[in-house]
Amino acid sequence: MATAATATRTKKLRPNEISRGSNIVINLFFLFYTALCILPLLLVVAVSFSDERAVTVNGYKLWPEQFSLAAYDFLLSDWWAIAESYGVSIIVTVVGTVVALTIMTMYAYPISRRDFKHRNIFSFIMFFTILFNSGLVPFYLVYKQGLQLQDTLAVLMIPLFVQGFFVILIRTFFTNSIPPALVESAKIDGAGEFRTFVQIIIPLSLPVLASVGLLCTLNYWNDWFLSLLFISSDGPMSIQFRMYRTLLDIQYLSSNAQAYSAIMQANPNFRMPSETARMAMAVVGIGPIIFIYPFFQRYFIQGLTVGAVKG
Repeated sequence: MATAATATRTKKLRPNEISRGSNIVINLFFLFYTALCILPLLLVVAVSFSDERAVTVNGYKLWPEQFSLAAYDFLLSDWWAIAESYGVSIIVTVVGTVVALTIMTMYAYPISRRDFKHRNIFSFIMFFTILFNSGLVPFYLVYKQGLQLQDTLAVLMIPLFVQGFFVILIRTFFTNSIPPALVESAKIDGAGEFRTFVQIIIPLSLPVLASVGLLCTLNYWNDWFLSLLFISSDGPMSIQFRMYRTLLDIQYLSSNAQAYSAIMQANPNFRMPSETARMAMAVVGIGPIIFIYPFFQRYFIQGLTVGAVKG
């Protein structure tokens, strides 16, 4: 009887439906996982608004024991440099993302077409770059001595213009989601290749373009390594790299008693925030990029899911 009752309950479940108990367990797991992701961010924000002495004595708290803006006052004492770095990061992120998305889309579309004679050759070239690269030294020499792009905005954008994984992702989306008959119909109606690409293919590919665009945006905004390689103290400095250099300066002053005492002699009331300044730098570095994801969320899952299908 028990077996028959269990079979009856099982039959009531629709395809792709899970039982109530499994649903509760899965939801609890993801609530716990979400908390693990959000709590560190809340902790960073709380510590950045805490008093340095309270943090040193009592450790990190999710709610500031003594509210203080000293860490932000310390960082924003040179506010013009911060604003300038924000401008550099915004220009590099916006222009770099638009150009990179345009180039990668125009590369992916021809190799997704089965009637393109050389699609296998160009697909292999792109796939080869995913597996192998030239190494750091040739990469550095090409941009510094070959192209002479040191201390320019271009050197912060060009290396990320074409990324093989994203090209393969877009190509797979085109192959699986755009029917060849649609392109043939456009040709019969008199549309050329460029018009077909701009007015038919692009509007149907918003999920993958939004997903790749978001990933490109995050790559450009969070990048500091290119600045470390090619940007000197007089060059355009991104916000991430400026925060990195500020962190190094704080560590130097904290470990060098002679330098710190010299500052204290010049300004006896100076109290350099250490832990709170690190957290404030993280908050400043996140910047507006954290608000971008909700605008792309409705495309993100569909674009990555469809585009990730092997084809």
